[in-house]
Amino acid sequence: MNPDETRMEPFTTYLRVRRYEMDVHGHVNNAVYQHYLEQAAIEHSESLGFTAALYEKLGGTFVMRRITIDYLRPAFAGDTLALTTWLQEMRGSRALRRYEIRRSSDSEQESDLIVTAEALWVWVDIQTMRPKAIPDQILETYGLLTSQNQGRKSQQIKQQIKEVN
Repeated sequence: MNPDETRMEPFTTYLRVRRYEMDVHGHVNNAVYQHYLEQAAIEHSESLGFTAALYEKLGGTFVMRRITIDYLRPAFAGDTLALTTWLQEMRGSRALRRYEIRRSSDSEQESDLIVTAEALWVWVDIQTMRPKAIPDQILETYGLLTSQNQGRKSQQIKQQIKEVN
């Protein structure tokens, strides 16, 4: 299957870089970007109704297994960053999530691409912390949001989340 066929519509959130996130060179410390990426993933999930409490009811949670980050340009204190993420693929216990971080500007063509990243997240049992299959409720909800199915109404998604609760 072509990975682009299952690509989910992107989710974007914004943050302002704080001074304490700087390194000795005066730009965002490379390690801080992983926190940004994790926050974007959490906000994306929560925007769909998948909270930590719901994951607990489902008996599992996502943990990051591997991440690859390409640092393209520095960000500085006071910059507003646009963090965009989307799921490329979900299969078995694994979810491949991609990211872009851009310096926010009035025009998308003028915004600087700062970071690109790809993370492998794994659904694990809360008790054992061992991988297990991603629940159907999650797969179905994310499946409704792929570019293949973007014509479906958000009401269907909300109904599925209610059924999980």
